[in-house]
Amino acid sequence: MSDVVLINITGRDRKGVDAKFTGILAEYDVNILDIGQSVIHEHISLGILAEIPNPKDFSSIFKDMLFEGHKMGLRIDIKPIDPENYEEWVHAQGKERRIITLLGRRLTAQQISTVASVIADNNLNIDSITRLTGRISLKTSQNNPRASVKLSVSGKPLNLIDMRKRFMEISQNTGIDISFHADNIYRKHRKLVVFDMDSTLIQAEVIVELAKLAGVGEQVDKITEAAMRGEMDFKESFRQRVALLKGIREEQLAKVSRDLPLTDGADLVAKTLKALGYKLGILSGGFTFVGEYLKDLLGFDYMYANDLDIKNGVVTGKVKGDIVDGEKKAVLLRQLAQKEGIVLEQTIAVGDGANDLPMISIAGLGVAFNAKPVVRKEASNAISSVGLDGLLYLLGIHDREIKQEVKQPAEYSYG
Repeated sequence: MSDVVLINITGRDRKGVDAKFTGILAEYDVNILDIGQSVIHEHISLGILAEIPNPKDFSSIFKDMLFEGHKMGLRIDIKPIDPENYEEWVHAQGKERRIITLLGRRLTAQQISTVASVIADNNLNIDSITRLTGRISLKTSQNNPRASVKLSVSGKPLNLIDMRKRFMEISQNTGIDISFHADNIYRKHRKLVVFDMDSTLIQAEVIVELAKLAGVGEQVDKITEAAMRGEMDFKESFRQRVALLKGIREEQLAKVSRDLPLTDGADLVAKTLKALGYKLGILSGGFTFVGEYLKDLLGFDYMYANDLDIKNGVVTGKVKGDIVDGEKKAVLLRQLAQKEGIVLEQTIAVGDGANDLPMISIAGLGVAFNAKPVVRKEASNAISSVGLDGLLYLLGIHDREIKQEVKQPAEYSYG
């Protein structure tokens, strides 16, 4: 009967470590059952779970590896694995798995400790931890610092609702974003990302900016805030606000679009996701004249918003067609998924307001971005500590895969 052993190799990293030690095992026709490696600050930790076909070879393997380890200045630890323990490990591979992503301007031991404690309290095991952001210099300051790690955990949570609640409390108390979602086949095969527009892709509420032009800013602002908090039916609030915009001239709209500030990271998200083959869409309760400008600027594939009614070059105070509210956004997301030939689990929805909850709740990955409290409470994933490019880390994308070039705004005319 063959022997199973666990081999741990630790110490200062150098080229050829893997080749040398797997080469020793190869001399004895050893089978590799599992292997894992990490390197932190030029120090390696290599683990190999191996099956030795001929148990008589164990002592020779041990001696050869210890000798080579001594020559390379590495510590070698080899432990026999009980057959029953090994079989239990094999049968445990069907456990539920989840990905927990920590994201912030920096990561502290306290933040990681509190998250790890919640994981342990729910009888989950951390199988691996991966750094997603680049190395941080302690001498050169960063203009836009961020730090993110991905934890892969296995097991079934004892209390999923309580776990999410505790993660939210940690997020609020320590200023770190915590994403928590299932690790399944769809996580690696998402194809469509849809964004809300106002206060998500841009740092403004367009209807508020238009209200300033019309001299009704205070009235519209109060109605907008009530709608975003979920205190008023969106369609009714929208009609009331649009009615107050009557009289704005058509040529003023293009200038509003050009003057709207993009959200930090919006261009980086668009460029990176497009390069990775994602389809991108805007599903907005705002207006098409801004949506078309952003669609062209950022290279989006789809855009749905409300169409302001204009007659004789003047806004009439009405909209053409159906109003895009929360329920309509969810319908549009389903339609886009069907058009792209994918299931909803392969979609991502990002928004900040109460009218974004319907699409956030049905998407494979729903993300609340700088969200109102009612939205943050309902969404499983949130970004508040960094810009919109924080979404890339929630998707497990490493810094080296992110497109760093920033697209500059282009001239755009409404018409």
